[in-house]
Amino acid sequence: MASGVTGCTSISYYAQSLEGHVQIMAARENVGKLIHDPSTPEALRAKLTSASAIRRFATDELALPDNSSYRSYVDIGRDAVTWAVFAAPQFSLTPLTWCFPVFGCVPYRGYFARKSATESAVELHRQGLDVYVTGITAYSTLGWSSDPLLSTMLRQDDTYLASLVFHELAHQRIYVNDDSAFNEAFAVAVETTGVRKWLRAAGDHAGLRRYEADRKRRADFLGLVSKTRDELGQVYASPRTPEQMAAAKAATIDKLLTRYRQMRDKRWAGYRGYDAWFDAPINNAKLAATAVYGEQVPAFLRLFDLCSGDYPRFYASVRRIADLHKPSRAEALEAAATCD
Repeated sequence: MASGVTGCTSISYYAQSLEGHVQIMAARENVGKLIHDPSTPEALRAKLTSASAIRRFATDELALPDNSSYRSYVDIGRDAVTWAVFAAPQFSLTPLTWCFPVFGCVPYRGYFARKSATESAVELHRQGLDVYVTGITAYSTLGWSSDPLLSTMLRQDDTYLASLVFHELAHQRIYVNDDSAFNEAFAVAVETTGVRKWLRAAGDHAGLRRYEADRKRRADFLGLVSKTRDELGQVYASPRTPEQMAAAKAATIDKLLTRYRQMRDKRWAGYRGYDAWFDAPINNAKLAATAVYGEQVPAFLRLFDLCSGDYPRFYASVRRIADLHKPSRAEALEAAATCD
């Protein structure tokens, strides 16, 4: 992987990426064997049994890849499998990108060690950049290796587990180099529609109501972030001194916090699930990272409805749009009037 890379820092980065991934691959255990192994703790057995059913549903009902991914398990012994570092200029919402073989250019760098991610963030901050570091629960190699279930994926309920499996397998179905916003929004659309279908098939009406409430809050949250991004964009485009720009930036972020608290306490009836995000520092890098996963999702969901919920047709339509040049891609997605 490092063959085309120059510079000690780049080689070091690729080395840690390869080493971290190989360690995880070497620790894989077959899910079926673990389920039938009498020494497997009962709680883990129940989770893996659910995961196995979710994996079958992904292939049988969502037309996602039928391969060996998520048919093995690794207890990684930590809270995150990787840590992603995002960075953006002090007065810009355009994130920095880093380019890699196979995966193209993405707006973050991933590290298998929190210490390495922190060191990278410190160095980027020294350069005057806004920086955001976040732990990642799961990642995809796009089918280049048999991605395992990770202990981090099993820490919440089965709905959360299903969302992760569907999301990561969607990346194996369609992935476009150098367009993270397109890739992530597509995967979120597959995840969202897939979880709804899975809950309906299970007859879990209460679970579906909880999921829809979560999705509504997520849409509200993304709406707040989008509004703030628009306001900051106007600030950064204005003829102000750096000092005036910094003051206006801080005031806009304070306004975001006020709006969130009002929405949380009134519209959400005190639901505090997003407090941690708002309690931590907010900057351009954090706002840019959030936008990557949300802005194009409604357009993908609309296209899914145009395809009558038929996954193969939906994937074919997405592939046609994905094959367009990047400047035309988002526009074509928004303008789509039919599935075909």
